Amino acid sequence: MTNSEYNAIISLLDDPDKDIFHEIEHKLITCGPEVIPSLEQSWEESFDAFLQTRIEQIIHKIQFNQIKSDLQLWVMSNSRDLLEGLLIVNRYQYPNLNEEEVYAKIAELRRDVWYHLIYDMSPVEKVKLLNNILFREFGLSGNTSDYHAPQNSFINKVLETKKGNPISLACLYSLIAQRLDIPIYGINLPKHFVLAYMKEENPEEVLFYINVFNRGQIMREDDIVSFLRQLNLPASEEFIKPCDNLAIIKRVLRNLIAAYTHIDNLEKRQEVQLLLDLIDPA
Repeated sequence: MTNSEYNAIISLLDDPDKDIFHEIEHKLITCGPEVIPSLEQSWEESFDAFLQTRIEQIIHKIQFNQIKSDLQLWVMSNSRDLLEGLLIVNRYQYPNLNEEEVYAKIAELRRDVWYHLIYDMSPVEKVKLLNNILFREFGLSGNTSDYHAPQNSFINKVLETKKGNPISLACLYSLIAQRLDIPIYGINLPKHFVLAYMKEENPEEVLFYINVFNRGQIMREDDIVSFLRQLNLPASEEFIKPCDNLAIIKRVLRNLIAAYTHIDNLEKRQEVQLLLDLIDPA
């Protein structure tokens, strides 16, 4: 379909007949993302607030459909790439973000650590180096003053504000570590997401744990078991061994649902719930 054909359809969006509007809306939504530039141009050229609202709603529906498609595709074929999963979630709130900026910032932080990395450093020394670069020099910290803010779950905002929740900080920390071949992975601990440093000679065995929300504090298995005991939970493998990236993205979405519930944004809460249901039907 050409731009002129898109524009001809868009020109009918202000029709007062709801049935006609819904038919046109459906036709535009089925066109997919390629119609968005024409919709945005019409929004800019219009002085009709009613028409602009309709255009905004259609653009959002198209973008939301694309996010659902991207998320399902990621689960099926690309779930080894955690950053891509995080960016798909990011598109829900920031659909027009230049994602290359996120990749560039993570690459910059990785270089900052790599510059000081020495081959024969011990695992503890490597963690201390990561902590120094990320927390002291870059200024990353837990957002204790606005813990439930939705922005804590979007990686671009975490990089911009240098604040986040336990899982977003842990994701960033592990992404940089893994890009340096440092075996640090996520632990889906209830109530608090942490990381594990795995033994290089035995990737199935945890060497120690890292509490990123507490500026990279090193923890032992006894600390994790004690925490689980307080929650009346067993020290099962699902809580003490690394989880996969799908479990991480599910948890990010659950955090977003809780955040939107906290600020009484029912519409966004329901939409993020739909995203979660796509990848976690149970």
